[in-house]
Amino acid sequence: MAAYAAPSLFQPHRARQALRDAKEGKIPPLMVCYLGLSSIPTARFIAPFGFDAVWIDWEHTACNVETMTTIVHEISFMSGGRTIPFVRVPGHDHAAIGYALDAGASIVIPQVETVAQAQHVLSASKFGTRQRGTRSAPPFRLIPGVTDARAVHPHLDIWQNLNDQAAVMIQIETLEGIRNLDAILTAVPDIDAVWLGTLDARISMNLPAGFGVPDEEPEWVEAVKLYNDTMEKHGKAKGGFVLGGPAQFKEAGRDKQFLCGFADVLQLMGLASSLGEARAALAEGSKETTK
Repeated sequence: MAAYAAPSLFQPHRARQALRDAKEGKIPPLMVCYLGLSSIPTARFIAPFGFDAVWIDWEHTACNVETMTTIVHEISFMSGGRTIPFVRVPGHDHAAIGYALDAGASIVIPQVETVAQAQHVLSASKFGTRQRGTRSAPPFRLIPGVTDARAVHPHLDIWQNLNDQAAVMIQIETLEGIRNLDAILTAVPDIDAVWLGTLDARISMNLPAGFGVPDEEPEWVEAVKLYNDTMEKHGKAKGGFVLGGPAQFKEAGRDKQFLCGFADVLQLMGLASSLGEARAALAEGSKETTK
């Protein structure tokens, strides 16, 4: 993603353009690592790996504004601009959206169900009335004449450039959200991507939602079809988890442009099975010794 880096690493990447290019097939789908733990050392360690984007989960992990900002900076700077930080903000709070964008990240907005909610979060993420923006301009988040001096589009001011750089992805996580998605994307066309949160959506529909649970219930198949048809109608990028190996990535890449298939928490969960295997090996060795 170095080709989509902003003129300054203090500014957000041109993530909107990256998602559009992935949707149009100009570049491969983005390969994304999910950071479920609010750990600055983990972010610093992951940054040079070469992921296209890192998802920083501020919604479900204990994390203050300073820590979130530092994690964003670690991803951007320690990757040399090769990795785009995306922050999933904790809800629809206007201030939280501004904090993540001020840090230089693109954002993921959870639990969007209605046109009014989508309008609110988009407004909180944009400057200027042209896009119904209500975001407050941070006077010294970018140093005047230094980190704001160069722009992707020189004919536009820095605020218009920032509007066009950082991406806004919403998560649809209920049946109501799926049913309202067409109206949402019609009323709020500046949304860049939509992630169908299958775990939350299935829970909201009172369906089994554990990992690996079959998902062939008629009402679920109908809901997913409605989501897919709506996304195709509006031509928006889609995001989702990919659980599996190369075959699963190949299949997901035909349909999605933001593939989250790696995670710090999944790697740590693997320690449990490794521990079990080690204990079993020790027990077997002990039995052989006593024979």
